[in-house]
Amino acid sequence: MRLLFPFLFLLFLAMLPPGIARSEFGRTSLAEFWELPDFFKEFPLQRELSAEFTQRVQGGAVPVEAPSLPPARIAVIYPAMQVSDYWRRSIVALERRLDELGIRYEVTSQFTLPGQEVREQTQQLAEVLKSDPDYLIFTLDVLRHKVLVERLIARGRPKIILQNITTPVRDWGRDQPFFYVGFDHATGARLIAEHVLETRPQPETFAIFYGLKGYVSRARGEPFRLAMAERSEKRLVASYYVGFNREKARASATELLKRYPNLGFIYSCSTDIALGVADAIEAAGLTGKVATNGWGGGSAELDYLIEGRLEATVMRINDDNGVAMAEAISLDLQDREDEIPLVFSGSFALVSSDDAMPRIEELKRRAFRYSQ
Repeated sequence: MRLLFPFLFLLFLAMLPPGIARSEFGRTSLAEFWELPDFFKEFPLQRELSAEFTQRVQGGAVPVEAPSLPPARIAVIYPAMQVSDYWRRSIVALERRLDELGIRYEVTSQFTLPGQEVREQTQQLAEVLKSDPDYLIFTLDVLRHKVLVERLIARGRPKIILQNITTPVRDWGRDQPFFYVGFDHATGARLIAEHVLETRPQPETFAIFYGLKGYVSRARGEPFRLAMAERSEKRLVASYYVGFNREKARASATELLKRYPNLGFIYSCSTDIALGVADAIEAAGLTGKVATNGWGGGSAELDYLIEGRLEATVMRINDDNGVAMAEAISLDLQDREDEIPLVFSGSFALVSSDDAMPRIEELKRRAFRYSQ
């Protein structure tokens, strides 16, 4: 049965109506997800669990007292083929925290491009499922991901950890994945919006560069757009979907800067987008005149920020996501599921090009405590 399931899984997806398999969250709204404040209001116990679990994540590892626990077999499928180092650092932090906890484990990883086609991702899932992992760490951006995850939840094995999403899917009801983990996109977007409005009070035009037409672009883009829409002095003149692709972002920004020579700011929804936009700004000789932001505060972004090529970034305390997954797996193996919240959302720090190096170095030590 273990070998038969991947074939049946592929067959099921091949039989899906095209509209289901190819639709995207771009056609839906963020109302399909529980925003964290609403989720905690509806389920106050989850707020308490989340607060206690966050203390566990931010503290040092406490080795388990049951050395006879079975090893955890963990499969990872990440869109890590991009400049952003978030995904690779996530695995490093996961493994090192498991080591400190004294949990034996086997991790198999497959990296993809962002927005990989459903058939390719289905094949990857089928491949990792052959080994019958205990846990599958995946992501959710477009509706085709949702279809895959729903089938796995219904199957009951492996336990699903959804990475880079902290807003539970409403219509899954009680049939939720094992764990959501990441850094709340809307919170990060609002931090950048607050910084822009505080440091750039002058009237100006701006543009938004989204990634793919999906959940992440909406969750990062819409809060920023809405914050700017409340201020008459800020005028949106263009928006682009450039994928999470540095070269596409650079080419689109190059064209945009020709069309709008007085543009003030480009809001970038990811690391790769930010670096491509910054490259275009520099090539046009507009560094210091046209600004853009980073997203996530990884190594490449911090280098650009220190050089003055990025105005600011919202920096994730990155390794907490890997630590959170390790702690959840550890508690689950110890039959302490009642101590695991449904969602872990890590913290951010707003970093600007005006910040002193000692502050940036201290944030790097915190953010990359396992993946230095």
